[in-house]
Amino acid sequence: MTEEHLTAVVAAAEAKKNNQGFWATQEGRHITLYVSANGTSLTVSRVEALKLDGHLLRAKTVRGEMFVLAVEDVFAAAVEPEAQGGRRAGFG
Repeated sequence: MTEEHLTAVVAAAEAKKNNQGFWATQEGRHITLYVSANGTSLTVSRVEALKLDGHLLRAKTVRGEMFVLAVEDVFAAAVEPEAQGGRRAGFG
């Protein structure tokens, strides 16, 4: 992941920088990070905050986990769409 890539992910998630220096997603919106190193892959789901720290990317999940990843090992990210306010037809 490049800094340009991270900037695009943060923008897509409409994240805001908090007082701890993390880019925090909006309430109910999450990021999934895809990581690969030495032929092994890892998916980090439900990330609510990211922080670039030199060659490290710190990722906080909604479960309170903190992942510290090598920036060069992160190759993709997915941003969940905004939560929709209404109810779906047929469900009540």
